[in-house]
Amino acid sequence: MESRQFLQTQRFINHIAHMLHSSLVPNYRAPKFIAKKHLQRRKNQSNFGLPSDSSSHNTGTTGKRCAISNSASERGDVDTAVVVEKPPPKPRFFKVFPGRPAPFGATLRDGGVNFAVYSSNATSISLCLIKLRDLPEKRVTEEIALNPLINKTGDVWHVLVKGDFEDVVYGYRINGNFSPEDGFYFDSSKILIDPYAKAVVSRGEYGALGPDEDCWPQMACSVPSIKDEFDWEGDLPLKHPQKDQIIYEMHVRGFTRHESSNAKFPGTYRGLVEKLEHLKKLGVNCIELMPCHEFNELEYYSYNSVLGDYKMNFWGYSTINYFSPMARYSYAGIGNYGLGAVNEFKYLVREAHKQGIEVIMDVVFNHTAEGNEKGLTLSFKGIENSVFYMLAPKGEFYNYSGCGNTFNCNHPIVRQFILDSLRYWVTEMHVDGFRFDLASILTRSSSLWDAVNVYGTAVEGQTVTTGTPLSCPPLIEMISNDPILRGVKLIAEAWDCGGLYQVGNFPHWGIWSEWNGKYRDVVRQFIKGTDGFSGALAECLCGSPNLYQEGGRKPWSSINFICAHDGFTLADLVTYNNKHNLSNGEDNKDGENHNNSWNCGQEGEFVRISVKKLRSRQMRNFFLCLMVSQGVPMIYMGDEYGHTKGGNNNSYCHDNFINYFRWDKMEEASSDFFRFCSLVVNFRRECESLGLNEFPTAERLEWHGHVPGVPDWSDTSRFVAFTLMDSVKRELYIAFNASHVAVVVALPERPGYRWEPLVDTGKPAPYDFLSDDLPQRETAVQQYAHFLDNNLYPMLSYSSIVLTLSHDLTS
Repeated sequence: MESRQFLQTQRFINHIAHMLHSSLVPNYRAPKFIAKKHLQRRKNQSNFGLPSDSSSHNTGTTGKRCAISNSASERGDVDTAVVVEKPPPKPRFFKVFPGRPAPFGATLRDGGVNFAVYSSNATSISLCLIKLRDLPEKRVTEEIALNPLINKTGDVWHVLVKGDFEDVVYGYRINGNFSPEDGFYFDSSKILIDPYAKAVVSRGEYGALGPDEDCWPQMACSVPSIKDEFDWEGDLPLKHPQKDQIIYEMHVRGFTRHESSNAKFPGTYRGLVEKLEHLKKLGVNCIELMPCHEFNELEYYSYNSVLGDYKMNFWGYSTINYFSPMARYSYAGIGNYGLGAVNEFKYLVREAHKQGIEVIMDVVFNHTAEGNEKGLTLSFKGIENSVFYMLAPKGEFYNYSGCGNTFNCNHPIVRQFILDSLRYWVTEMHVDGFRFDLASILTRSSSLWDAVNVYGTAVEGQTVTTGTPLSCPPLIEMISNDPILRGVKLIAEAWDCGGLYQVGNFPHWGIWSEWNGKYRDVVRQFIKGTDGFSGALAECLCGSPNLYQEGGRKPWSSINFICAHDGFTLADLVTYNNKHNLSNGEDNKDGENHNNSWNCGQEGEFVRISVKKLRSRQMRNFFLCLMVSQGVPMIYMGDEYGHTKGGNNNSYCHDNFINYFRWDKMEEASSDFFRFCSLVVNFRRECESLGLNEFPTAERLEWHGHVPGVPDWSDTSRFVAFTLMDSVKRELYIAFNASHVAVVVALPERPGYRWEPLVDTGKPAPYDFLSDDLPQRETAVQQYAHFLDNNLYPMLSYSSIVLTLSHDLTS
């Protein structure tokens, strides 16, 4: 066993050494070598997990040290006092200066590196410098104790260190009271991650265990270097108008990890760059990346007997550090001390911008990976738990996130931290915006909430308990009025696991948009043929003015979606009535039970031909509805070719085919659906009327029923149609028949013009979209002539159409 552990440790060390000498990012520029004075390395290493004795600290003492050892007590023989002379302390490896309290984190300045960390209740703090070769062995190479008299300003501990930082990473050892009932989790046996670290160094390979099969090997922080450069090649923000956005929610690893991607760098930021052309062809101009902050994919690591593999934290909604990109999404891994991942993320953003595609990050400021009182101590909990987390009076963790803890977002220190993180990703990483997971938590009052704490003065009669929703939350106000952040895209998932649902009511300052969960629910109900939703669908098609117009907001305030990462895929939405989550290993008890799905007559994938044809129509109906609705459409990765997860609506733990984009399936004949999606997306982009900045009025939009001008809003109606004036296409006629009965509709008369078919989901591919380059297009159009000559159009059951207006050359 010992030899096996030794080999595992040695392999891990070799792996880190290999990764750290990689230079793999295109256009990464390393400046000319600068000669440095290399100080003598210390030979003795302090125990990584325990406080070091005084000889391992930079105390500055130079005299001889003596100790009296009672050898009798130790050997059990006669009393003999022996004087043992201790060797003099080793020469300092680094020179230490007082430093400055700002900015937080590790910063190059004055010929060294300034370290600054906040902690109001710590009794002592040491800066731990670790050689990379010592990290797998959990040994501190050099420990610098901070003197509170000269290395502390207010509640900020700081030190300036000069020396050779080659192959060195860092962390903090923080001591104080361990008293969970008072909210304190100080533990000097832990080496903690700096919340402001720009890169985290640990395991370099995705899914690989650490030494001794450890899922949580020691992590440390990258030290900045003058060598850290990246050539942005003049990159500037694209600043697409929000009304013109078409968002694609995606997972970095899942997009190219499958072997059929044929990517040179599968499952990485660089692999995604290889496939940007696919997104360009689809027509999207914005990608929303599922969490790319540093997290541990091994958090849920356990054997899954159902599939015979291991469960992972695949989605990544469990952040460890908010400044560091996920290192194991990079081909470089921890190469260049973790900064290789930083440059690969920058490379992704730069190349996406070249393709006209903005990059939005899905950020998780509602909770962290540290869990509750039974969880880990990695960073925030050991630095100042009572500040960073929302706590009850006896130290219990509030759990509005459903994940064990709740980030104390509206505490002054925490909200400034969040603001600093967001600013960093905009200014240094060039991202174009953020989607805030469970954003309603960001509107709840913090622990120890009071007017003095927030506003600087008391407000008579104000009593607000922890977690109370605030109408003017300080964090949201700060973000909304920040001169840098108010110019980027800000999207709220306007609910949380504590029951706070704010869709249509999220504090917005005129610049926030929201994931519109009500749009998803209404469209699913109507398209599958549920009575009573025709009027609600009309609201959705107009951008949900019932939710947003009264507050002075715009149609783009609504991020419309049918499917997202949590829930059924589009293909599964029309294939399964019930969730099928047995592969998660939780006896099908996890995941949402109410999906508003319909299997079209038979459950599962092996069904009659007629059922398959109906499913094909329904997928097109959903996608067309999404693209002709006012607001901002969001497509979920893989839906453009009909990706299936086998009915799993909670695939958070699968690093396998369930979550991988199947490029082989995309290329099959069934990818006629991709052709349809691409044409519809690009049609939306061509139309002036399908991305309005204001809600449509009667001057532009007219509702119809089976006959023109007579809409049916009754509870039994399953038909919605409208015409929309368009400065590019003249006018559009769009209709949805969600009934099981076919119908012939009468079209509005337009003297001198003629309605021409463009989209009909009732037709087989490729005639579902009559593009200009379609062979025998004119023949296909003529098949409608006897109806259109009489201003009529036949619609199949469960189908939808788009007609355009052109000059009638026969009149």
